[in-house]
Amino acid sequence: MSNEHYLHNPLIHADRRLGRHRSPWVRQFDCTHIAPLIICRGPIRKEAMDVFREMGITHFGILLSEKDSITYQNALAPELRAMTDPDRIHRVPDYTGANKEERGQRIRQIINIAHDNGYNAIFAGYGFMAEDETMVSAMEAAGLNFIGPCSRTVHDAGLKDEAKRTALKAGVSVTPGVDNATALTLLKKHPDAAALKALAEQKGLAIDETLFADDSLALEDLADRVLAASYEKGVDLYTVDELCETLTEVVEKMAADYPENRVRLKAISGGGGKGQRILGIGEASRTAELAREILNEVKTTGVGDNKNILVELNIETTRHQEIQVLGNGHWCITLGGRDCSLQMHEQKLLEVSVTDESLRTALAQAEADGNAEEARILKQEIRTLEEMEDEAARFGKAVGLDSVSTFECIVDRDKHFFMEMNTRIQVEHRVTELCYALRFTNPDDAADSFVVESLVEAMVLLAAHGPKLPEPTREVRHNDSVEARLNATNQALKPAAGGIIEYWSDAIDGEIRDDQGISLHNPDTDSFMKYTLAGAYDSNIALLLTVGETRLETYQRMAETIRQAQMRGKDLATNLEFHYGLVNWFIGNNINARPTTRFIVPYLTAVGELKARANDIDLHHAWSGLRRHRLAAHEGDAEKALGAALDRKQTLLLRPLELLLAQPHMLAGWLSVHRDSYTVLEDGHISWNGNPLVLLDETYHYLDMDYDPDAPAASVIWDHDHELLQAGLAFYRELHAVTGEEDWLALQSRLEDEGAPEGVAEAQWAAARAAHRGFQAGMELLAVLPSLAEHAGFFDLSVNADLSIHIPERLLDADHQAAMAKVLVPPPRAKADEILAESGGMFYSRETPTHEPYVRVGDHFDAGDPLYIIEVMKMFNKVYAPFAGTVDEVLIEDDGVIISKGQPLYKITPDEKIVIESPEEVAARRRAATDEFLAQLV
Repeated sequence: MSNEHYLHNPLIHADRRLGRHRSPWVRQFDCTHIAPLIICRGPIRKEAMDVFREMGITHFGILLSEKDSITYQNALAPELRAMTDPDRIHRVPDYTGANKEERGQRIRQIINIAHDNGYNAIFAGYGFMAEDETMVSAMEAAGLNFIGPCSRTVHDAGLKDEAKRTALKAGVSVTPGVDNATALTLLKKHPDAAALKALAEQKGLAIDETLFADDSLALEDLADRVLAASYEKGVDLYTVDELCETLTEVVEKMAADYPENRVRLKAISGGGGKGQRILGIGEASRTAELAREILNEVKTTGVGDNKNILVELNIETTRHQEIQVLGNGHWCITLGGRDCSLQMHEQKLLEVSVTDESLRTALAQAEADGNAEEARILKQEIRTLEEMEDEAARFGKAVGLDSVSTFECIVDRDKHFFMEMNTRIQVEHRVTELCYALRFTNPDDAADSFVVESLVEAMVLLAAHGPKLPEPTREVRHNDSVEARLNATNQALKPAAGGIIEYWSDAIDGEIRDDQGISLHNPDTDSFMKYTLAGAYDSNIALLLTVGETRLETYQRMAETIRQAQMRGKDLATNLEFHYGLVNWFIGNNINARPTTRFIVPYLTAVGELKARANDIDLHHAWSGLRRHRLAAHEGDAEKALGAALDRKQTLLLRPLELLLAQPHMLAGWLSVHRDSYTVLEDGHISWNGNPLVLLDETYHYLDMDYDPDAPAASVIWDHDHELLQAGLAFYRELHAVTGEEDWLALQSRLEDEGAPEGVAEAQWAAARAAHRGFQAGMELLAVLPSLAEHAGFFDLSVNADLSIHIPERLLDADHQAAMAKVLVPPPRAKADEILAESGGMFYSRETPTHEPYVRVGDHFDAGDPLYIIEVMKMFNKVYAPFAGTVDEVLIEDDGVIISKGQPLYKITPDEKIVIESPEEVAARRRAATDEFLAQLV
């Protein structure tokens, strides 16, 4: 079978059957009696299946939601390819239900499925249900072993308001903000203990009456107790409007106290990017609007739902770091950290390990290189990591952590603040387990021990044998690891559902690939099987990871993994090219750079600027102009010889350049790692610091177009171009040897001298000089790449000496960001009288079911007014009008309808006539811009 690095990667696969261990002490931790029902989806589902099998667990089942297959008929769970027993596959309409009542029904269904099919445990992975206190409590009450933190921990740590209160009691630093907006809302109407008691009696709430006479209990805490009782009974004590009024008042006060900061709104039950919004400076009036969006997104709009929303100061130079924590209710340890700052719209994109070993290795290198400022920052990073790990362990003990959880912080220079604890395993947990293993040692015999390298395995062990497990020690596996989330998104990182993966190349040596089973081949033909990317859940396709002993080595392996990855399909859009560009940006700038959570959008904007410049270049026009100019200086046989040399080079040069100009993320990465390959002269000309022919060879490799006689011609260098390139490289290797000149600039100077080097015949030297001119002919066109970067100011986005990132002001301008996003992904071409869907997904015409539609027939709208909401891959995205106009016809009749990208939604009459550039005008503009480049080049 092929794909061995996917199926049998020793970094993530092992024999975990402790029941077969030679040691009786180890054998007591056998887990084969556990029979779990897996109630989550995504890569974690297949990972759990793999780990359970490796632990010797034979009876487990999976829960499938019908939501994907209803929306996209071919979106079957790929895990079924490895699940041959249909009796262990169970179906529900969806995982969580649309409201509180449906959630209760779903929990009862799951319990019944478990009881009826012989399952004694529940594994919820990193889905929302993993942090649902009601669900966990119900599983415990039903006698099922929940593989994850217990309900007490979920309540004290998982609910974001409770977690902040617990953190304060445990002496953990927290972000400034308000965590009890619902209590404040209730106290407006019932301002003292007597009023609260009367309310509780009126509503028949089950609450200890002695609390109302307890003077030690703060009034706000008493209000929270009353609210908790109301949630238990399923009654509302406040309206959403009343809550929004309180939230607006809180935001206004925070804006007055911190005028330079934005404000974050966060649902207490949110996570994974859902249920969060950021209010810009001066946007307090939008609080109610965004609060309603949050409640809709996390489905807490029903009667009796806890609708509390946290209001927090948004730390503008935030880095998002998290500590992996693990405990058994008695001991609690940490396993280093992860930096998740590279994210967009609260969705993580690239996560990198933060370990003491890695930081000290980087510090030693910085000190050896004499980088005093970098060394200073790295020392601070070591101190910050130590403090966060200490606080995480203390917090874990305070909440009685009895499984794995993540202690999340925001880091602002030399300060850090606790943000929340996720009482579940994280998507990025592999980043940690590839750096550290856990060794459990017999307290009576130090030589008797076993090692756990999987956090899922650790969760099962804790669920099965928690109190008996001794406190483990952590052991280093690798200093560094990094994870790239391969998502179904377009070039501007917006979700793009419904595509079909028709081919995906096998995993390579050093690549760790986590997916849902998409890479499992047909067992009969060993060929890739097509897979449809559904839009009912998040956009993740797979998780790609690499490891190393330094961060640079780890990133270089990731770049190589992505370089060799090939994925093809129908209507398929992924962020693979984005990751290739981003990883190479860090390799080319400074691998130790400390980006904030605001980095990605400016970075995308810089890439968009490159694309805008690239769109104006007509390479064939440039080549023709360059050819004419070079030939004009010759005549006769010399002109013919030069013309022939240029003609032979045309496809050799134009094919990789065309690809780079068409793929802005690939171009961004290429420019980043080749920034030192050229010098801009005073007259603006580009001077190469190395042989352009070598650079061209490296470019073919960078684009994964190396010569392969068995590969399709469209994907590799053509054989005649390969022969020409290799002949040139061989020529220069010999020339360097003959002249003794190792430096390219020195060799060029030597070639300008008509006098032959010692030991070389004059005729031979003349022939070498002529060959040199022939091999270099036309190579000037490579200068189009750095020229684009210089004119676009691409290198203005740079790493400072203190490892922070300098972001030019223009890249922070919201209008410019939106414009460059449209350059990266042009909106569908529309007629002048219609508005088209920007993406596929589920259409909603209004804020909530109780609100009026944003626009009706006859309504006038201004540019920037909301028109509709599109739900795609679990996120609600509000779409705003690109121009002003009047609605003539609404083409979508109902809410909750699946629409496709480019589908007409509204017939409109624009206020101003929309001028569309004709193809002839586009061509003329591109030729004019290309002529400007040629004028500089020649």
